[in-house]
Amino acid sequence: MGSLAILFVCLVSLSGAKAYSNIGVNYGVLGNNLPSPYRSIELLTIMKAARVKLYDANPDILRLLSTTKLKVSIMIPNHEISGIAANQSIADEWVRNNVVPFYPKTMIRFLLVGNEVLSYNSEQGHKMWHDLVPAMRSIKRSLKSLNIRDIKIGTPLAMDVLQSTFPPSRGTFRSDIRDSVIVPMLKFLDRTKSFFFIDAYPYFPWSQDPNNINLDFALFRGNFTTRDPGSGLLYSNLLDQMLDSLIFAMSKLGYTNIQLVISETGWPNSGDIEEPGANIFNAPTYNRNLIQRMTTKPPIGTPARPGVTIPTFIFSLFNENQKPGPGTERHWGLLETDGTPIYDLDLTGKKHITDFASLPAPENNVPFKGKVWCVAAKGANEIELASALSYACNEVNMTCEALSPGNECYEPVSVTDHASYVFSTFWAKFKTTGATCYFNGLAEQTTKDPSRPFCKFPSVTI
Repeated sequence: MGSLAILFVCLVSLSGAKAYSNIGVNYGVLGNNLPSPYRSIELLTIMKAARVKLYDANPDILRLLSTTKLKVSIMIPNHEISGIAANQSIADEWVRNNVVPFYPKTMIRFLLVGNEVLSYNSEQGHKMWHDLVPAMRSIKRSLKSLNIRDIKIGTPLAMDVLQSTFPPSRGTFRSDIRDSVIVPMLKFLDRTKSFFFIDAYPYFPWSQDPNNINLDFALFRGNFTTRDPGSGLLYSNLLDQMLDSLIFAMSKLGYTNIQLVISETGWPNSGDIEEPGANIFNAPTYNRNLIQRMTTKPPIGTPARPGVTIPTFIFSLFNENQKPGPGTERHWGLLETDGTPIYDLDLTGKKHITDFASLPAPENNVPFKGKVWCVAAKGANEIELASALSYACNEVNMTCEALSPGNECYEPVSVTDHASYVFSTFWAKFKTTGATCYFNGLAEQTTKDPSRPFCKFPSVTI
Protein backbone atom coordinates (compact mmCIF):
# COMPACT_ATOMS: atom_id res chain seq x y z
CA MET A 1 0.00 0.00 0.00
CA GLY A 2 1.37 3.43 -0.96
CA SER A 3 1.91 6.32 1.44
CA LEU A 4 -1.21 8.14 0.20
CA ALA A 5 -3.35 5.08 0.82
CA ILE A 6 -1.88 4.71 4.31
CA LEU A 7 -2.70 8.36 5.00
CA PHE A 8 -6.35 7.83 4.05
CA VAL A 9 -6.63 4.63 6.06
CA CYS A 10 -5.25 6.47 9.09
CA LEU A 11 -7.73 9.30 8.67
CA VAL A 12 -10.64 6.90 8.42
CA SER A 13 -9.46 4.67 11.28
CA LEU A 14 -9.46 7.67 13.58
CA SER A 15 -13.20 7.90 13.04
CA GLY A 16 -13.79 4.28 14.00
CA ALA A 17 -15.69 3.75 10.77
CA LYS A 18 -16.43 0.15 9.90
CA ALA A 19 -19.05 0.47 7.20
CA TYR A 20 -19.80 2.47 4.09
CA SER A 21 -21.93 5.57 4.52
CA ASN A 22 -24.74 6.88 2.32
CA ILE A 23 -22.49 9.63 0.93
CA GLY A 24 -21.45 9.55 -2.71
CA VAL A 25 -18.93 11.58 -4.68
CA ASN A 26 -19.20 13.07 -8.16
CA TYR A 27 -16.29 11.95 -10.32
CA GLY A 28 -15.76 14.51 -13.08
CA VAL A 29 -12.87 14.33 -15.53
CA LEU A 30 -12.59 17.86 -16.98
CA GLY A 31 -8.90 18.20 -16.18
CA ASN A 32 -5.61 17.52 -17.93
CA ASN A 33 -3.73 16.62 -14.74
CA LEU A 34 -6.03 14.08 -13.09
CA PRO A 35 -4.99 10.66 -11.76
CA SER A 36 -5.75 7.59 -13.86
CA PRO A 37 -9.21 6.04 -13.56
CA TYR A 38 -7.61 3.11 -11.71
CA ARG A 39 -6.06 5.43 -9.11
CA SER A 40 -9.23 7.51 -8.85
CA ILE A 41 -11.40 4.47 -8.12
CA GLU A 42 -8.80 3.28 -5.61
CA LEU A 43 -9.00 6.65 -3.83
CA LEU A 44 -12.81 6.55 -3.73
CA THR A 45 -12.63 3.12 -2.13
CA ILE A 46 -10.04 4.21 0.43
CA MET A 47 -12.24 7.22 1.29
CA LYS A 48 -15.11 4.79 1.96
CA ALA A 49 -17.50 6.53 -0.40
CA ALA A 50 -20.79 4.66 -0.70
CA ARG A 51 -21.59 5.83 -4.22
CA VAL A 52 -19.99 7.40 -7.24
CA LYS A 53 -21.68 9.46 -9.93
CA LEU A 54 -20.20 9.66 -13.43
CA TYR A 55 -21.04 12.20 -16.13
CA ASP A 56 -21.11 9.58 -18.86
CA ALA A 57 -20.82 5.80 -19.10
CA ASN A 58 -17.07 5.49 -19.54
CA PRO A 59 -16.43 1.78 -20.18
CA ASP A 60 -12.96 1.75 -18.62
CA ILE A 61 -14.25 3.31 -15.41
CA LEU A 62 -17.30 1.04 -15.30
CA ARG A 63 -15.05 -1.99 -15.73
CA LEU A 64 -12.85 -0.85 -12.83
CA LEU A 65 -15.90 -0.22 -10.66
CA SER A 66 -16.95 -3.86 -11.07
CA THR A 67 -14.26 -4.79 -8.55
CA THR A 68 -15.69 -2.47 -5.86
CA LYS A 69 -18.80 -2.24 -3.69
CA LEU A 70 -19.51 1.28 -4.90
CA LYS A 71 -23.07 1.94 -6.05
CA VAL A 72 -22.78 3.62 -9.43
CA SER A 73 -24.69 6.35 -11.22
CA ILE A 74 -24.14 6.76 -14.97
CA MET A 75 -25.34 9.48 -17.30
CA ILE A 76 -26.60 9.87 -20.86
CA PRO A 77 -25.03 13.05 -22.33
CA ASN A 78 -27.45 15.83 -23.25
CA HIS A 79 -26.72 15.62 -26.96
CA GLU A 80 -27.99 12.03 -27.09
CA ILE A 81 -31.38 12.75 -25.51
CA SER A 82 -33.32 13.72 -28.63
CA GLY A 83 -32.23 10.67 -30.61
CA ILE A 84 -33.21 8.36 -27.77
CA ALA A 85 -36.57 10.10 -27.42
CA ALA A 86 -37.29 9.77 -31.14
CA ASN A 87 -36.33 6.14 -31.68
CA GLN A 88 -36.73 3.22 -29.30
CA SER A 89 -34.02 1.26 -31.11
CA ILE A 90 -31.51 4.00 -30.27
CA ALA A 91 -32.50 3.70 -26.61
CA ASP A 92 -32.13 -0.08 -26.80
CA GLU A 93 -28.70 0.28 -28.39
CA TRP A 94 -27.56 2.74 -25.69
CA VAL A 95 -28.52 0.29 -22.95
CA ARG A 96 -26.92 -2.64 -24.82
CA ASN A 97 -23.65 -0.73 -25.20
CA ASN A 98 -23.44 1.07 -21.85
CA VAL A 99 -25.29 -1.06 -19.30
CA VAL A 100 -25.39 -4.70 -20.40
CA PRO A 101 -21.59 -5.26 -20.64
CA PHE A 102 -21.09 -4.18 -17.00
CA TYR A 103 -24.30 -4.88 -15.10
CA PRO A 104 -24.80 -6.47 -12.56
CA LYS A 105 -21.12 -6.91 -11.66
CA THR A 106 -20.81 -3.13 -11.69
CA MET A 107 -23.50 -2.01 -9.25
CA ILE A 108 -25.30 0.49 -11.49
CA ARG A 109 -28.19 1.87 -9.47
CA PHE A 110 -29.06 5.20 -11.13
CA LEU A 111 -29.21 5.93 -14.85
CA LEU A 112 -29.50 9.67 -15.36
CA VAL A 113 -30.85 11.11 -18.59
CA GLY A 114 -28.95 14.33 -19.23
CA ASN A 115 -27.57 16.90 -16.83
CA GLU A 116 -29.43 20.08 -15.81
CA VAL A 117 -31.32 19.95 -19.12
CA LEU A 118 -33.93 22.49 -18.04
CA SER A 119 -31.25 25.12 -17.42
CA TYR A 120 -30.42 25.38 -21.15
CA ASN A 121 -32.59 28.27 -22.33
CA SER A 122 -31.98 28.16 -26.08
CA GLU A 123 -33.66 26.78 -29.17
CA GLN A 124 -31.67 23.56 -28.84
CA GLY A 125 -32.32 23.56 -25.10
CA HIS A 126 -36.07 23.87 -25.60
CA LYS A 127 -36.04 20.81 -27.85
CA MET A 128 -34.22 18.88 -25.12
CA TRP A 129 -36.86 20.03 -22.63
CA HIS A 130 -39.61 18.35 -24.61
CA ASP A 131 -37.54 15.25 -25.39
CA LEU A 132 -36.44 14.69 -21.81
CA VAL A 133 -39.34 12.66 -20.42
CA PRO A 134 -39.89 10.65 -23.62
CA ALA A 135 -36.18 9.70 -23.46
CA MET A 136 -36.58 8.64 -19.83
CA ARG A 137 -39.54 6.47 -20.80
CA SER A 138 -37.61 4.92 -23.70
CA ILE A 139 -34.67 3.99 -21.47
CA LYS A 140 -37.06 2.51 -18.92
CA ARG A 141 -38.62 0.33 -21.64
CA SER A 142 -35.16 -0.83 -22.72
CA LEU A 143 -34.24 -1.87 -19.19
CA LYS A 144 -37.59 -3.57 -18.66
CA SER A 145 -37.21 -5.59 -21.86
CA LEU A 146 -33.97 -6.97 -20.41
CA ASN A 147 -35.60 -7.64 -17.05
CA ILE A 148 -33.34 -5.06 -15.35
CA ARG A 149 -35.51 -3.70 -12.57
CA ASP A 150 -33.17 -2.32 -9.91
CA ILE A 151 -31.79 0.63 -11.91
CA LYS A 152 -33.76 3.82 -11.31
CA ILE A 153 -34.14 6.37 -14.10
CA GLY A 154 -33.92 10.07 -13.30
CA THR A 155 -32.44 13.36 -14.43
CA PRO A 156 -30.44 15.85 -12.34
CA LEU A 157 -31.97 19.32 -12.33
CA ALA A 158 -30.71 22.62 -10.94
CA MET A 159 -32.56 24.87 -8.51
CA ASP A 160 -33.47 27.16 -11.41
CA VAL A 161 -36.36 24.82 -12.24
CA LEU A 162 -38.15 26.69 -9.46
CA GLN A 163 -39.80 30.04 -10.03
CA SER A 164 -40.08 30.75 -6.31
CA THR A 165 -38.00 29.26 -3.50
CA PHE A 166 -38.46 31.55 -0.52
CA PRO A 167 -40.01 31.01 1.86
CA PRO A 168 -40.07 27.26 1.13
CA SER A 169 -43.85 27.01 1.45
CA ARG A 170 -44.16 29.27 -1.61
CA GLY A 171 -42.01 26.98 -3.75
CA THR A 172 -43.35 26.67 -7.30
CA PHE A 173 -41.94 25.39 -10.58
CA ARG A 174 -41.23 27.73 -13.49
CA SER A 175 -44.35 28.34 -15.55
CA ASP A 176 -42.53 27.65 -18.86
CA ILE A 177 -41.74 24.05 -17.87
CA ARG A 178 -44.34 23.16 -15.24
CA ASP A 179 -47.09 21.66 -17.38
CA SER A 180 -45.06 20.58 -20.41
CA VAL A 181 -42.10 18.90 -18.66
CA ILE A 182 -42.33 18.81 -14.87
CA VAL A 183 -45.81 17.27 -14.56
CA PRO A 184 -45.09 14.34 -16.94
CA MET A 185 -41.68 13.87 -15.31
CA LEU A 186 -43.21 13.70 -11.82
CA LYS A 187 -45.79 11.23 -13.11
CA PHE A 188 -42.95 9.05 -14.48
CA LEU A 189 -40.91 9.26 -11.27
CA ASP A 190 -43.95 8.45 -9.15
CA ARG A 191 -45.00 5.50 -11.32
CA THR A 192 -41.49 4.00 -11.40
CA LYS A 193 -40.77 4.76 -7.72
CA SER A 194 -37.70 6.73 -8.75
CA PHE A 195 -36.20 9.89 -7.28
CA PHE A 196 -36.15 13.61 -7.99
CA PHE A 197 -32.44 14.37 -8.48
CA ILE A 198 -31.55 17.94 -7.52
CA ASP A 199 -28.25 19.85 -7.67
CA ALA A 200 -28.48 22.04 -4.56
CA TYR A 201 -25.66 24.44 -3.69
CA PRO A 202 -26.22 26.85 -0.76
CA TYR A 203 -23.00 28.57 -1.82
CA PHE A 204 -24.67 30.20 -4.82
CA PRO A 205 -27.61 31.98 -3.14
CA TRP A 206 -25.34 33.01 -0.27
CA SER A 207 -22.53 34.36 -2.52
CA GLN A 208 -25.06 36.31 -4.59
CA ASP A 209 -26.55 37.96 -1.49
CA PRO A 210 -24.02 37.66 1.37
CA ASN A 211 -25.31 40.75 3.14
CA ASN A 212 -28.79 39.31 3.63
CA ILE A 213 -28.14 35.56 3.97
CA ASN A 214 -26.33 34.50 7.12
CA LEU A 215 -23.12 32.59 6.28
CA ASP A 216 -23.44 30.29 9.31
CA PHE A 217 -26.96 29.45 8.11
CA ALA A 218 -25.48 28.37 4.76
CA LEU A 219 -22.72 26.33 6.47
CA PHE A 220 -24.98 24.38 8.90
CA ARG A 221 -23.27 26.02 11.88
CA GLY A 222 -26.48 25.88 13.90
CA ASN A 223 -26.56 29.34 15.47
CA PHE A 224 -29.17 30.96 13.26
CA THR A 225 -32.77 29.96 12.62
CA THR A 226 -35.70 31.34 10.67
CA ARG A 227 -39.37 30.39 10.54
CA ASP A 228 -41.42 29.98 7.37
CA PRO A 229 -44.48 32.22 7.91
CA GLY A 230 -46.56 30.09 5.56
CA SER A 231 -45.91 26.64 7.03
CA GLY A 232 -44.70 27.57 10.50
CA LEU A 233 -41.69 25.27 10.00
CA LEU A 234 -38.40 26.26 11.65
CA TYR A 235 -35.19 26.19 9.57
CA SER A 236 -31.63 26.02 10.87
CA ASN A 237 -29.84 25.83 7.52
CA LEU A 238 -30.16 27.00 3.94
CA LEU A 239 -29.99 23.55 2.31
CA ASP A 240 -33.16 22.45 4.12
CA GLN A 241 -34.92 25.55 2.83
CA MET A 242 -33.85 24.78 -0.73
CA LEU A 243 -34.93 21.13 -0.53
CA ASP A 244 -38.26 21.95 1.08
CA SER A 245 -39.05 24.58 -1.56
CA LEU A 246 -38.81 21.70 -4.05
CA ILE A 247 -40.93 19.42 -1.86
CA PHE A 248 -43.65 22.09 -1.56
CA ALA A 249 -43.53 22.71 -5.32
CA MET A 250 -44.05 18.99 -6.02
CA SER A 251 -46.86 18.82 -3.46
CA LYS A 252 -48.71 21.64 -5.18
CA LEU A 253 -48.81 19.49 -8.31
CA GLY A 254 -50.19 16.53 -6.35
CA TYR A 255 -46.93 14.60 -5.83
CA THR A 256 -46.19 14.32 -2.13
CA ASN A 257 -44.19 11.09 -1.95
CA ILE A 258 -41.42 11.36 -4.54
CA GLN A 259 -38.11 11.03 -2.67
CA LEU A 260 -35.14 13.31 -3.23
CA VAL A 261 -31.55 12.56 -4.14
CA ILE A 262 -29.03 15.40 -3.86
CA SER A 263 -27.15 14.72 -7.07
CA GLU A 264 -24.65 17.54 -6.44
CA THR A 265 -23.78 19.72 -3.49
CA GLY A 266 -20.62 21.09 -1.94
CA TRP A 267 -18.66 24.29 -1.37
CA PRO A 268 -15.72 25.70 -3.38
CA ASN A 269 -12.29 25.63 -1.75
CA SER A 270 -11.02 28.60 -3.78
CA GLY A 271 -12.10 30.96 -6.54
CA ASP A 272 -11.67 34.36 -8.13
CA ILE A 273 -11.17 37.54 -6.10
CA GLU A 274 -14.73 38.58 -6.90
CA GLU A 275 -16.17 35.34 -5.49
CA PRO A 276 -16.61 35.64 -1.72
CA GLY A 277 -16.52 32.76 0.71
CA ALA A 278 -14.68 30.28 -1.54
CA ASN A 279 -11.96 29.13 0.83
CA ILE A 280 -10.39 26.29 2.77
CA PHE A 281 -12.37 27.11 5.91
CA ASN A 282 -15.88 27.18 4.49
CA ALA A 283 -15.51 24.17 2.15
CA PRO A 284 -14.63 21.61 4.85
CA THR A 285 -17.05 23.25 7.31
CA TYR A 286 -19.94 22.81 4.86
CA ASN A 287 -19.04 19.29 3.78
CA ARG A 288 -18.31 18.01 7.28
CA ASN A 289 -21.59 19.35 8.61
CA LEU A 290 -23.43 18.04 5.55
CA ILE A 291 -22.02 14.54 6.08
CA GLN A 292 -22.86 14.55 9.78
CA ARG A 293 -26.42 15.54 8.96
CA MET A 294 -26.92 13.04 6.13
CA THR A 295 -25.39 10.06 7.97
CA THR A 296 -27.18 10.53 11.30
CA LYS A 297 -29.32 7.54 12.31
CA PRO A 298 -32.22 7.69 12.50
CA PRO A 299 -32.19 10.10 9.56
CA ILE A 300 -33.00 13.75 10.18
CA GLY A 301 -34.68 14.59 6.86
CA THR A 302 -35.94 18.14 6.40
CA PRO A 303 -38.57 20.13 8.33
CA ALA A 304 -41.19 19.29 5.68
CA ARG A 305 -40.15 15.62 5.59
CA PRO A 306 -38.57 14.69 8.92
CA GLY A 307 -36.97 11.27 9.32
CA VAL A 308 -36.43 10.65 5.59
CA THR A 309 -33.06 9.51 4.19
CA ILE A 310 -31.66 11.67 1.39
CA PRO A 311 -28.87 10.00 -0.65
CA THR A 312 -26.26 12.69 -1.27
CA PHE A 313 -23.41 13.15 -3.77
CA ILE A 314 -20.69 15.68 -2.93
CA PHE A 315 -19.15 17.61 -5.79
CA SER A 316 -16.42 16.73 -6.56
CA LEU A 317 -13.59 14.23 -6.31
CA PHE A 318 -10.92 16.53 -7.80
CA ASN A 319 -10.44 20.16 -8.76
CA GLU A 320 -11.02 20.15 -12.54
CA ASN A 321 -8.74 22.68 -14.18
CA GLN A 322 -10.41 22.62 -17.60
CA LYS A 323 -13.88 23.65 -16.49
CA PRO A 324 -14.74 27.03 -18.01
CA GLY A 325 -16.35 29.92 -16.18
CA PRO A 326 -15.52 31.65 -12.88
CA GLY A 327 -12.66 30.41 -10.72
CA THR A 328 -14.92 28.51 -8.33
CA GLU A 329 -15.87 26.17 -11.19
CA ARG A 330 -12.38 24.69 -10.99
CA HIS A 331 -12.18 24.43 -7.19
CA TRP A 332 -14.78 22.05 -5.74
CA GLY A 333 -12.44 19.11 -5.23
CA LEU A 334 -11.96 16.98 -2.14
CA LEU A 335 -8.55 15.74 -3.33
CA GLU A 336 -5.48 17.25 -4.92
CA THR A 337 -4.59 15.73 -8.28
CA ASP A 338 -1.83 13.71 -6.58
CA GLY A 339 -4.51 12.06 -4.44
CA THR A 340 -3.79 13.83 -1.15
CA PRO A 341 -6.73 15.44 0.69
CA ILE A 342 -7.26 19.16 0.15
CA TYR A 343 -8.70 19.03 3.66
CA ASP A 344 -9.50 16.28 6.15
CA LEU A 345 -12.92 14.70 5.57
CA ASP A 346 -14.66 11.54 6.75
CA LEU A 347 -17.38 10.41 4.34
CA THR A 348 -18.72 7.88 6.86
CA GLY A 349 -19.76 10.60 9.30
CA LYS A 350 -18.25 8.70 12.23
CA LYS A 351 -15.67 11.36 13.00
CA HIS A 352 -17.22 14.18 15.00
CA ILE A 353 -16.79 17.77 13.85
CA THR A 354 -14.81 18.62 17.00
CA ASP A 355 -12.28 15.86 16.28
CA PHE A 356 -10.91 17.52 13.16
CA ALA A 357 -7.85 19.77 13.33
CA SER A 358 -8.51 23.50 13.31
CA LEU A 359 -8.86 25.21 9.94
CA PRO A 360 -7.12 28.36 8.65
CA ALA A 361 -9.13 31.51 9.25
CA PRO A 362 -11.11 32.61 6.17
CA GLU A 363 -9.91 35.81 4.52
CA ASN A 364 -12.58 36.42 1.87
CA ASN A 365 -15.93 35.90 3.58
CA VAL A 366 -16.73 39.57 2.97
CA PRO A 367 -17.19 40.53 -0.70
CA PHE A 368 -14.16 42.29 -2.18
CA LYS A 369 -14.60 45.92 -3.19
CA GLY A 370 -12.04 47.56 -5.43
CA LYS A 371 -10.22 47.22 -8.73
CA VAL A 372 -9.27 43.87 -10.24
CA TRP A 373 -7.09 43.11 -13.26
CA CYS A 374 -6.90 39.99 -15.43
CA VAL A 375 -3.33 38.93 -16.24
CA ALA A 376 -1.45 35.95 -17.61
CA ALA A 377 -1.34 33.17 -15.03
CA LYS A 378 1.99 32.29 -13.45
CA GLY A 379 3.66 29.55 -15.45
CA ALA A 380 1.28 29.85 -18.41
CA ASN A 381 2.58 28.27 -21.61
CA GLU A 382 3.96 30.99 -23.91
CA ILE A 383 2.86 29.24 -27.11
CA GLU A 384 -0.70 29.03 -25.79
CA LEU A 385 -0.49 32.67 -24.61
CA ALA A 386 0.60 33.73 -28.11
CA SER A 387 -2.34 31.86 -29.62
CA ALA A 388 -4.79 33.52 -27.19
CA LEU A 389 -3.21 36.88 -27.92
CA SER A 390 -3.61 36.39 -31.66
CA TYR A 391 -7.22 35.30 -31.27
CA ALA A 392 -8.17 38.26 -29.08
CA CYS A 393 -6.49 40.79 -31.38
CA ASN A 394 -7.62 39.33 -34.71
CA GLU A 395 -10.89 37.45 -34.14
CA VAL A 396 -12.69 39.47 -31.49
CA ASN A 397 -14.04 43.02 -31.67
CA MET A 398 -11.32 44.73 -29.66
CA THR A 399 -8.29 46.85 -30.43
CA CYS A 400 -4.66 45.93 -29.77
CA GLU A 401 -3.18 49.10 -31.23
CA ALA A 402 -1.40 49.90 -27.96
CA LEU A 403 0.80 46.83 -28.53
CA SER A 404 2.03 47.92 -31.97
CA PRO A 405 5.72 48.92 -32.31
CA GLY A 406 6.28 52.43 -31.02
CA ASN A 407 2.99 52.57 -29.13
CA GLU A 408 2.56 52.90 -25.36
CA CYS A 409 2.31 49.18 -24.41
CA TYR A 410 4.72 47.70 -26.97
CA GLU A 411 7.61 47.45 -24.51
CA PRO A 412 8.66 45.24 -22.87
CA VAL A 413 8.31 42.97 -25.90
CA SER A 414 7.07 39.93 -24.02
CA VAL A 415 4.32 37.47 -24.86
CA THR A 416 3.36 37.35 -21.17
CA ASP A 417 3.17 41.14 -20.80
CA HIS A 418 1.28 41.58 -24.05
CA ALA A 419 -1.15 38.80 -23.14
CA SER A 420 -1.75 40.37 -19.72
CA TYR A 421 -2.65 43.68 -21.37
CA VAL A 422 -5.01 41.98 -23.80
CA PHE A 423 -6.62 39.82 -21.10
CA SER A 424 -7.30 42.86 -18.90
CA THR A 425 -8.61 44.86 -21.85
CA PHE A 426 -10.87 42.04 -23.05
CA TRP A 427 -12.24 41.30 -19.57
CA ALA A 428 -12.93 44.96 -18.81
CA LYS A 429 -14.74 45.39 -22.13
CA PHE A 430 -16.82 42.22 -22.17
CA LYS A 431 -17.36 41.28 -18.51
CA THR A 432 -20.86 42.74 -18.51
CA THR A 433 -21.81 40.34 -21.31
CA GLY A 434 -20.47 37.28 -19.50
CA ALA A 435 -16.73 37.24 -20.18
CA THR A 436 -14.59 35.71 -17.43
CA CYS A 437 -10.91 35.97 -16.54
CA TYR A 438 -10.14 32.42 -17.63
CA PHE A 439 -8.89 32.17 -21.24
CA ASN A 440 -8.65 28.38 -21.14
CA GLY A 441 -6.73 28.49 -17.86
CA LEU A 442 -4.13 30.99 -19.08
CA ALA A 443 -5.35 33.94 -16.99
CA GLU A 444 -5.87 34.84 -13.34
CA GLN A 445 -7.21 37.80 -11.40
CA THR A 446 -5.03 40.17 -9.38
CA THR A 447 -5.57 43.22 -7.19
CA LYS A 448 -2.05 44.48 -8.00
CA ASP A 449 -2.13 47.04 -10.80
CA PRO A 450 0.12 45.72 -13.64
CA SER A 451 0.14 49.12 -15.38
CA ARG A 452 3.43 50.77 -16.32
CA PRO A 453 4.26 54.50 -16.52
CA PHE A 454 3.11 54.86 -20.14
CA CYS A 455 0.81 51.82 -20.38
CA LYS A 456 -2.42 51.75 -18.40
CA PHE A 457 -4.12 48.37 -18.04
CA PRO A 458 -7.94 48.52 -17.95
CA SER A 459 -9.47 47.15 -14.74
CA VAL A 460 -12.84 45.96 -13.49
CA THR A 461 -14.29 47.64 -10.42
CA ILE A 462 -16.07 45.22 -8.11
